[in-house]
Amino acid sequence: MDKFSNMSVYVKVVEMGSFTAVANHLDSTVGNVSRAVSALETLLDARLLQRSTRRLSVTDAGRRFYERCTKILADLENAEAEASNALLTPKGTLRVHCVPGLARHLVTNAVLEYRQAFPEVTVDLLLSQRMPNLLEDQLDVSILIARTLPDSAYVSRTIGVSHCVLVASPAYLAKHPAPVVPEDLSQHACLLLGTVDYARDEWQLKSSAGTATFVPTGPSFSVNDMDAMAVAVRAGAGIGLLAGFSAIDDLRSGKLVRVLPEYHTLERNVYAVYTSRQYVDAKITCFIDALKEQVGSQLAATAQALIGQ
Repeated sequence: MDKFSNMSVYVKVVEMGSFTAVANHLDSTVGNVSRAVSALETLLDARLLQRSTRRLSVTDAGRRFYERCTKILADLENAEAEASNALLTPKGTLRVHCVPGLARHLVTNAVLEYRQAFPEVTVDLLLSQRMPNLLEDQLDVSILIARTLPDSAYVSRTIGVSHCVLVASPAYLAKHPAPVVPEDLSQHACLLLGTVDYARDEWQLKSSAGTATFVPTGPSFSVNDMDAMAVAVRAGAGIGLLAGFSAIDDLRSGKLVRVLPEYHTLERNVYAVYTSRQYVDAKITCFIDALKEQVGSQLAATAQALIGQ
């Protein structure tokens, strides 16, 4: 391997933390990866990584060299991208991760409109509740709903804000008088939604009068998918939380009814997360701009309709 190839391998080792993971990522061998790092250490006359049978750790010299390498490789990538016009014209394959409920209700349509605007881009959309490792999974963008993002080397843009509201079916409320205050929920069948950012064991509710935390007891049903929750609520199984973008059509049609309509959950941000690089392909920047315009505007309209903000 030449010097730049070895540097690229070394950067991936630091980011993935494993020779084996890098070998699988590059369709190479652990021996080749190890030799690339050793060649750099010989060239620099410095130890970059401390190796043990269980883990790798980066030395101080290795950390400084990693930071230099990422800048050098980004400049090299930018020069190559400019030559191929990749920074100017969206093209190629865009690999996107999204949490399922948001994808089904808003993001898939945004992807289709993006494809109409940029037909030279092929979009590969992956649905999963958990935030992926963008490098290991070779993804360009991850779209998440979270109060805050964990510290990472990734960069992000806020697309909009999402809230959950309490809902039930008319049939359920015909048999069980609607709660007047959050404490009344203890007399109802509470259906629990448990996702990465929603704890199953408590509902944190907010209104103009303040906040309230309700802890459901003896739930009859719990699920980790927003659309499955919607099915259970429409079937009259009880009261549950649904994101505004998931509930609004059924609320407008009368299939669902707001419960404690002055309350909603604390705000969650919708983020577009991508790998931290100095230069970003046009297919990524244009896609995030499209998300901001289309998904962000729909989230804002839903919040205005349901929350009044």
